Amino acid sequence: MGTIYYGGSATPIHIEDRALAHLKVVVATKLRRGESFTLSWTHPDDEERGRSTIWLHPSIPLRFVFDDPENPELSREWLEELAQSANSSGGMTLVAEHIDNGGEEVPDTAPQSVEVAEKD
Repeated sequence: MGTIYYGGSATPIHIEDRALAHLKVVVATKLRRGESFTLSWTHPDDEERGRSTIWLHPSIPLRFVFDDPENPELSREWLEELAQSANSSGGMTLVAEHIDNGGEEVPDTAPQSVEVAEKD
């Protein structure tokens, strides 16, 4: 489980490492271009029902921390889907990865929602 530290908030945002690696690429690309946008996600099942949104801007400090020291192989399709949502008027929404398995349906077991830790 990776972590995003956003702005001056001491509240970490936890995201599964593979999802975070894809998110980092799209977020870094947008911020490097000086583009601001929102990022939204649904709350995990163990939290109060709902969703959260943060405003991402090049001047707001942002740090990505990964539990796994190895970089995962990135999915071009997932990156494109995330980038397309980041460029929409509704902002980026963290969505599940779609895996092409030759037409065979495989359940998505990777957690794609994020967990926001309580402030101490």
